[in-house]
Amino acid sequence: MNYKTSGVCAKEINFDVINNKVTNVTFVNGCPGNLLGLAQLVEGMDIDETISRLKGIDCRSKGTSCPDQLAKALEKYKENL
Repeated sequence: MNYKTSGVCAKEINFDVINNKVTNVTFVNGCPGNLLGLAQLVEGMDIDETISRLKGIDCRSKGTSCPDQLAKALEKYKENL
């Protein structure tokens, strides 16, 4: 899935969900080290667990963050099932 982000440095998030597990997460733009680390940490994680852990994380009082945007992307994925 491809998700266009809002309010963060990363412009989009790409990911797959296989057997309810998050996989192949990549971010376009953003802070490379942090986002590569985030992608590695959620690799193979249950989609609901990922959403629960990342939803609501804020960056610089913007009201969102790249982890929060990933949670939103996963929620949107679930809505479209």
